[in-house]
This record gives sequence, structure tokens and C-alpha cells, in this order.
Amino acid sequence: MELGIGMFGDSRIDPVTGQIQAAQDRMREIIEEIKLMDQVGLDFFGIGEHHRQDYAVASPEIVLAAASTVTKHIKLGSAVSVLSSADPVKLFQDFATVDLLSDGRAEIMAGRGSFIESFPLFGYDLKDYAELFEEKLELLLRLNKQHPITWRGNFRAPLINQEIYPRPKKGALPIWVAVGGTTSSVIRAGKLGLPVMFAIIGGMYESFDHLFEMYRQAYEDNGHDMAKFQVGVHMHAFFGDDSAKIADYYYPVYSAQMDRIGASRGWPPYQRTQYDFGRSSRGHLIVGDAAYAIDKILQIQEKFGLTRFSAHMDVGAPSHKEMLRSIEIYGDKIAPAVRKALQKDN
Repeated sequence: MELGIGMFGDSRIDPVTGQIQAAQDRMREIIEEIKLMDQVGLDFFGIGEHHRQDYAVASPEIVLAAASTVTKHIKLGSAVSVLSSADPVKLFQDFATVDLLSDGRAEIMAGRGSFIESFPLFGYDLKDYAELFEEKLELLLRLNKQHPITWRGNFRAPLINQEIYPRPKKGALPIWVAVGGTTSSVIRAGKLGLPVMFAIIGGMYESFDHLFEMYRQAYEDNGHDMAKFQVGVHMHAFFGDDSAKIADYYYPVYSAQMDRIGASRGWPPYQRTQYDFGRSSRGHLIVGDAAYAIDKILQIQEKFGLTRFSAHMDVGAPSHKEMLRSIEIYGDKIAPAVRKALQKDN
């Protein structure tokens, strides 16, 4: 199982003044954090795309290009690229460029987008939300396999025997699909034989069991090679030297961000009881020390047969110092123990 980190590039917000951290400062921190992930031996890093003041990263591919120059081994991908409001041709070119800069380490993770600011920004109508993603995913997959390409759709100009450059180092890019709890998205990914990352960011992780089974069944029923089957989870996580202390440190950071997002979505105020349940053995949060995290990650891997685990580590923008320590603990203590346990099982 691959072990890595996903981030959205949350900007730090002063709880007293409401002042938002400068994007430039947060980007510098992100590059330093990715560099440390590479040094401690984590397998992959993913950065999300947002178009609002409280997130520093609007263009994952540019951050990843910068990261490619200070890393040597870690895979670099989006988490996610909002494919519905992107031009698949430009997206493919940008990630092919990152792939060449990183000597073949780039990935794309495509998603429909739970944040919708990009749709009006780039001139798309939300009434086309589902159709945009379906068409653009089909085009992106064709671009990845066919060269030159001839293609026609409803939302952009056709391509007639068009050559697309640059090409990735190995000719094609790994393309993942990120899904929440939408059945149609899970089945589509299975039919296409695409790796899936399930975002488990609330409730009990066990409630996703039927979606994993649905995905596996669609993958098998459509004749895809089970030897190439890949599935992962993206879960909010944060690590410290002492479980109680890191939980108490992270709660106000995490809850403040939940309330900021929830204010625009009609969520009730976030409560400590939700947080504590999330940290329980069946909950969606992995916030604690190394021993706690190792047990819970292995428990989730056994439940779902994961090939990838992504710790989403910057919700609410914890301090850079605490982020670096969390990454160190993940790479130096958690990842080696998880890998050793899985080797014994095999």
C-alpha cells in the first residue's frame, strides 16, 4: 500500500483579526513540506485546486512543477483537478510538463469539484455539472492514449487529427478519479477501469463499504485486470508525539475550518463530540500519535483492501512547525510500521 499526503493549501486565518495568510507565504511553506515528505520516504503527494481567498493554490500543476525541482522520489499529483471546469487538453499538457520535470513522477486525480467557484470563473454553467465531467473525462482519457487525436464533443471545439505536446515520459500519465458518495461516479470509474480515491471525511468509514464493493464489481464485470486494481482513501489526519495533546491542539484549528465551510453550506456548528467520535476506532479522523495512527490505518486497509492511503493533513492550516512534525512522524514512524505489518500479512 502506498502512503502519502493530500493537501488543499489552506491559508492560516488569525482567529482574532480574521487576517488571511499571504498566499506567497503559504506556498513557500508547502514546498518545504513536500521536500520533507520526499526526504522521509512517503510515496506520493497531492494538492487540490481552489479559487478563493482562504486557499493558496489555484493551479496544482504549478506548485507540483516547483516541487519537482526539490524532490527526487515522491509521486506528485493533483488532489483534485476540477476537470469539469478545466480544458482537458491544457490540463494534459501541464501535467505532461510536470511529468518531464520530475522524471516521470506526475499523476492526475480528476474530480467533479465539491467547491464550485471555478465554474463561473471559467464560464461554465452549473446546470451542466454532470455532463461536463463525463465528457471531459472521456476526452482526457483519449488524450492519454491516442496521439494524434480526433474527437468531438458538446463543450469545446473538436480536435481533428491533432497532435498534443509534450508527451509524458512513459507516453501516458496515471489518472485517478476522486469520488465522494455518488453511486454513479463509483460505477463509472469501475467500468472505465480507473483507480479511485474515496474521500471519507465524515461519519463512520464503514459506511463506504457498499461503494467499495460496487466499484470492485463494476471493475471486474467490465473485464479489467485485477492485478492492476487500485483503490485508496483520503481521510483527514494529523499526527503528534502525544495523542491527547495533538488532538487538543488540532481541534480548534479543524473546527474553525469546518465552521467556515459549513457557513456557506448550511451545516450546524462543529462540535467537540463530532471530533471525538471521528477519532474513535470507527470514525473518519486519524488524529493522534504514531501507535494510534498505525493501528487505525491498518484496520482501514484490512477493511477495504487499499492500495493507497492519503492523509489529508492541512485542514484549517495548522502551524508550519506542527505540519513539519506531523510529516516527520508519518514518514519516520507510521509508514515503516504499516509497511512492515503489511509485508508480514503477505
